[in-house]
Amino acid sequence: MRHPLTALVATAALALAGCGLTSVSEHTAEGGSGPYPLTVENCGADVTFEARPERVVLLKSGPVPFLAALGVFDRVTARAGEYPRAYYDDATWSALERIPALTRKTDTSGHTLVSQEVVIDQEPDLVLGQLDNLDRAGLGAAGIPVIEEPAMCPEGLDDPGFDDIRAQMTTYGRIFDRTAEAEAANAELERREAALTADPAGERRRAAVLYPTVGGGVTYAYGTRSMAHPLLEAAGFENVFADTDERVFEVTAEELIGRDPDVLVLLYAAGDPGDVVEAVRTLPGADSITAVREDELMPLLFNFVEPPTPLALDGLEQIRQRFGS
Repeated sequence: MRHPLTALVATAALALAGCGLTSVSEHTAEGGSGPYPLTVENCGADVTFEARPERVVLLKSGPVPFLAALGVFDRVTARAGEYPRAYYDDATWSALERIPALTRKTDTSGHTLVSQEVVIDQEPDLVLGQLDNLDRAGLGAAGIPVIEEPAMCPEGLDDPGFDDIRAQMTTYGRIFDRTAEAEAANAELERREAALTADPAGERRRAAVLYPTVGGGVTYAYGTRSMAHPLLEAAGFENVFADTDERVFEVTAEELIGRDPDVLVLLYAAGDPGDVVEAVRTLPGADSITAVREDELMPLLFNFVEPPTPLALDGLEQIRQRFGS
């Protein structure tokens, strides 16, 4: 069975001969100089492109499925951080493996550790993703535009949903002068969403999405300002944190016991999925939680839920398969 990202790219390629991992020269011949200069809004800032980006540095894995679907992955000249194999179809993984890795170092929260100097030395004309030490202000001073996934902006998204995935696909389509490819990809995303969304009728089990700290420490939960909320709803669950108007927040073992979810989806950035399961099982009083007692625990790589990207639809499919929803 093909990975859903392969299906997305293949569908767009059938509709538009220019899709897939198309070369820059092919599209330039077809599309000319494009709609530049172009200004897009991102994280409350105007980002202007004088020409189509040709040297892209990835600081996070979230943009990968967008770039692959639009056929512009060949513009990525360097990457930093973790890119788990499970996210990608064979073609995208092969292309990713050919991109030089600046570093794979991350902190305990999964955040990439790389210096500003190393990134600037790559002479990018676009950086995708922000880090604490690599933000818009710092890179902007070097004349480098930055695009962050909107859910990861300081203000976040008020009401995240599948429409935000399509909106970001449209934005990347504009930036790379791939508007037709973006429209084809969005049509396929809409089709998949409709096919994967559970019938709202009937009794709904209660669920939560957590990010446990492996080895002991803080446990985080996701509220209505995260993509976790619409994913749980689409899978046919009631989010036990539906009354929390935050993206992510600390949660105690006592509160988890009190809310008593029937199902737990456990996010992690990399490593052994069994570690995040064990992190929850060893919480004080964890056996009092129905999901733990009945072994309804599902480890899931972070980008299958957050931020809103085409991988969220893969996450929805996995959640439904695991819990039979």
